[in-house]
Amino acid sequence: MDAVIKNFPRAEDGQALDIKRPTQAEVEAAVRTLLLWTGDNPDREGLKDTPRRVAKAYRELFGGYGQDPATELGRTFEEVAGYDDMVLVKDIKFHSHCEHHMVPIIGRAHVGYLPDGRVVGLSKIARVVDIFAHRLQTQEAMTAQIAGVIQDVLNPRGVAVMIEAEHMCMAMRGIRKQGSTTLTSTFTGSFKDNPEEQIRFVTMVRDGNRG
Repeated sequence: MDAVIKNFPRAEDGQALDIKRPTQAEVEAAVRTLLLWTGDNPDREGLKDTPRRVAKAYRELFGGYGQDPATELGRTFEEVAGYDDMVLVKDIKFHSHCEHHMVPIIGRAHVGYLPDGRVVGLSKIARVVDIFAHRLQTQEAMTAQIAGVIQDVLNPRGVAVMIEAEHMCMAMRGIRKQGSTTLTSTFTGSFKDNPEEQIRFVTMVRDGNRG
């Protein structure tokens, strides 16, 4: 049966759309068409089940569209014994897909925030990264989205996000430069207003990654 995805998020601007999800048969037919377009035979033994496998894989790889990152941040803790300094979760490994060519982006995110009376479970920060990564993305948008939802839901004194990633659209096609890394960062609140806090965040990220 056809399904309608309600409040389907658009990665580029966070707006919501109602989009009709194609049927399993339609997805498999589309994959079969792509196989024919490559010049291969979708009826040969090795490719007979590929359309079904690709459809299943895409449900997992792009599962972030059906998840709400704000919900993950909904439960917070106020018993922090007066702690109000930076909370930093480093080296959150992720894989995403470029929205321009639908090829992998592989990287790691570093997320810090300055709590204002409450904190969130550390695994929730990683989960937010994972949800946004499991959508078609640009690295710039993903960086801003992570910072934005943490700022909006937790309302901390500031949020800092840094992402380092390799884009397969550069490594596998076009210019074909393997090993090139793209770095993006964004800051809100106290991090944005105070360059010293930015430096402290970057220093804490880098100190643990030397050697």
